[in-house]
Amino acid sequence: MKHIKEIFMYTDMIKSLVKRDLRGKYKGSVLGFLWTFINPLCQIIVYIIVFSMIVKTNLENFYAYIIVGMMPWFFFDMSLRQGSGCVRYQGEMIKKIYFPREVLPLACVTSNFINMLFCYIIVFAILIISGIGLSFKALFFLPMVMMVEYVLVLGFTLIVSAGTVYFKDLEHIVTVILMAWIYLTPILFSMDVIPEKMVWIFKCNPMTPIIEAYHNILYWKCMPKGRELLYSMVWAMVILIVGELTFAKLNDNFAEEL
Repeated sequence: MKHIKEIFMYTDMIKSLVKRDLRGKYKGSVLGFLWTFINPLCQIIVYIIVFSMIVKTNLENFYAYIIVGMMPWFFFDMSLRQGSGCVRYQGEMIKKIYFPREVLPLACVTSNFINMLFCYIIVFAILIISGIGLSFKALFFLPMVMMVEYVLVLGFTLIVSAGTVYFKDLEHIVTVILMAWIYLTPILFSMDVIPEKMVWIFKCNPMTPIIEAYHNILYWKCMPKGRELLYSMVWAMVILIVGELTFAKLNDNFAEEL
């Protein structure tokens, strides 16, 4: 608890790092902050074209189903990719000044979370234009699901950011794992097309109940299933605790390793 209180004392530093990341990400580019929308949209268009041809589905507005699932996935994907090196590439700062090292993965995850929030402008617009619309009753649960995903992502980021300091190849391994992970998550297809004997694999995926909750709220316009929401909360808390314990264990020798 003392350490957690210490981290909260450095909220100004976290805010400063987040602002620096958001401002510097597309600094010097012609389109600037618009790349926040263009990057995910281009990838989503490719997935929609490919999977509309490959996967046979009865879902109406299949493109909207994919978009609803892809936005939270981009947050998860980018946080882990960037987070795997967020400590390693700040070696000079770590050696020169003292601060709780958790500040670095926290800033990384928060920056990507804010990017995701901006992207939901596009999601809401597409849902309205497509005729699917929005249910304000279901939207009441959206912030809760977002916070559960934030906690889960933070836990994973703590693990990979600490591990990469000691094992540099982990940064590349994370990228490869994420490339496969998306196909074990019901984003580009619904759970209905999964063979029954493989369903358990998807159920063991901590991102599955979260993506399903997003689909329920935004695509199906209904409240997320209580059991799945509880399951995702448990997953998030377990991963966060494991992540913090791992980070705290490896934290002591960061300066020497860097």
